[in-house]
Amino acid sequence: MTEDLAKSNGSNGKPTKSKHIILTSHQARGSTVVPIQWGAVDPQQRGPILGSLRSPKHRNVIGTHAGAYGVYRALAVASGVLDPTHKADLTNTAPVVEIGPHPSWGDPDKIVSLDPFGAMVGEVFTVYSGEDYDIFPTIAITKAHINIPELRDEIAAGRLQVDGAILKPDGSLVVTKAAIDPVWYLPGIAKRLNIEEWELRRVLFQQTGNMFPELVTRPDLHVFLPPIGGTTVYIIGDTDAITDPNRPLAVRVHDECNGSDVFGSDICTCRPYLVHGIEVCIQTAQEGGAGIIIYCRKEGRALGEVTKFLVYNARKRQAGGDRADAYFLRTECVAGVQDMRFQELMPDVLHWLGVTRIDRLVSMSNMKYNAITNAGIEVVERIPIPPELVPADAQVEIEAKKASGYYSDSGVLAEDELAQVKGRTY
Repeated sequence: MTEDLAKSNGSNGKPTKSKHIILTSHQARGSTVVPIQWGAVDPQQRGPILGSLRSPKHRNVIGTHAGAYGVYRALAVASGVLDPTHKADLTNTAPVVEIGPHPSWGDPDKIVSLDPFGAMVGEVFTVYSGEDYDIFPTIAITKAHINIPELRDEIAAGRLQVDGAILKPDGSLVVTKAAIDPVWYLPGIAKRLNIEEWELRRVLFQQTGNMFPELVTRPDLHVFLPPIGGTTVYIIGDTDAITDPNRPLAVRVHDECNGSDVFGSDICTCRPYLVHGIEVCIQTAQEGGAGIIIYCRKEGRALGEVTKFLVYNARKRQAGGDRADAYFLRTECVAGVQDMRFQELMPDVLHWLGVTRIDRLVSMSNMKYNAITNAGIEVVERIPIPPELVPADAQVEIEAKKASGYYSDSGVLAEDELAQVKGRTY
């Protein structure tokens, strides 16, 4: 970084001096950068994720913490409300529940899009606790109550039972929840998508408007903190049941749909299916197992909400109105693709949790099912959304997904698989 004094005309018309910052192509590499050996079982060998701007000479990743929220940090610094040298006081912020380590944490092919040690950096990287180093967690784990109105309806209808420990009489649900920021190991991401790492880096650089020059100038840095939303995990029941083969596990992987999940839009099945997934997770936890809701920030199939609303307009205004045969076509006309969620990365959070088998997968998405099973996780049964939960305006979505092969409408197992399931006791 260099400074240049340039002349310009001030408000009074007279030349004034103003300081301009000129960025060089990249910082010089130095021996102060802690290497990251992705996939190492020992966190000391793996090394910490150092993405803070407070200690630039030690940074060993591309990008900054908190993804897209880094822009808000910039606004806070620029407006003078945040000291750019502030170091977080992490006293009493440690996870309230321990998750891992699991064998999958030491497999560089199983986890490539998050840091498995992200919740325990304060414990395992104490050697880097000096003032020169600034390590920040990329995962936070806490306990909470959530309250969804539909659960009270389920209790009143007798479909859910109050137990006082998991589900309270007022309909509130006790959960363990984890917030996960994305941490991408670029060689692993490239391998997962079957492309060359250099090609991945080059296109990331171009498609982010050259925002991260280190992608193409620092081949020694292989970890990227992308400016995207993360994932929230809600665990219902005993977390130890997740890895216990003698206890059942239910999972719902849900991609964000703000319009339905929060505001109740009836053009899709997102909120009804999410609520049904929570119901199945509660029932499974009450059987002595556990349920997991994985909520991914991938609005509009990762196309974004603006694109999604544009597609809504196009679908409704076409000749003949909203039709199943044009459902994906209109999306592709606007966005160029039907879906950009890349479910190939999604199973990483399951590996972080130590999941090896899912007894009840509350999803009929073939993309999600294939990603999970291709990652080596067994799926015993797939749970479809009950027909009575599908809003009238969402029938187009259901029929379109079935016709395209995107969606399966049967969770029935083959006879030999069903016999194996019936032979299990929990």
